[in-house]
Amino acid sequence: MLRRILIGIGIMVGIFLLFKFCDFKKNDDDDISYNTNLIQQQIVNVGKLVVTEGHFSEVITYKNQQKYLLDMISFEKKALIVVNADVTVAYDLHKMKYDIDEKNKTITIISIPKEEIKISPDIQFYNVEQSKLNPFTGDDYNKINKSVKANLAKKIEKSSLKTNAQNRLISELSKILILTNTMGWKLQYDGKVIESEKDFGQQIKL
Repeated sequence: MLRRILIGIGIMVGIFLLFKFCDFKKNDDDDISYNTNLIQQQIVNVGKLVVTEGHFSEVITYKNQQKYLLDMISFEKKALIVVNADVTVAYDLHKMKYDIDEKNKTITIISIPKEEIKISPDIQFYNVEQSKLNPFTGDDYNKINKSVKANLAKKIEKSSLKTNAQNRLISELSKILILTNTMGWKLQYDGKVIESEKDFGQQIKL
């Protein structure tokens, strides 16, 4: 009789421990699922358009000559052109590609989008001189617009605008780093673990 009671108690203890183990596994899975959803939500929040704005101005002189009769006669047109341009440098983080490894609690940033540069010039003409035999045409305006944008692109490269935009990008991405560190996850990019905002600055290749 006593033996049966002991066997019964043993079975009950075994069933209890089995349920506890299963419950522990369930809670562990729930935690992983919760953490994954939280991280995905944070990446969605970060995934926005990061924009840095700048303003550039320049003054150029446009000249063109039409020559006739073995260059003995020429008709010139010219204008003073004042350019004011608004420039934006943007990163659309919705285009960022990443992978979430739940098992190893690791987020890997696969690729970061290139910057998008938008130049919006306001071109004003002054002191316009032209003749009926050499008037301003649509081709002239296209050439001027193309030249203006090319000059502005060179100015942007020499300015701090792209650097400022990249710093803002790093600041946005660091929000993911803070979350992963808080939750005991790892963040990787370009084959290396990112542990600080400084690491982002050193590793990001755009």
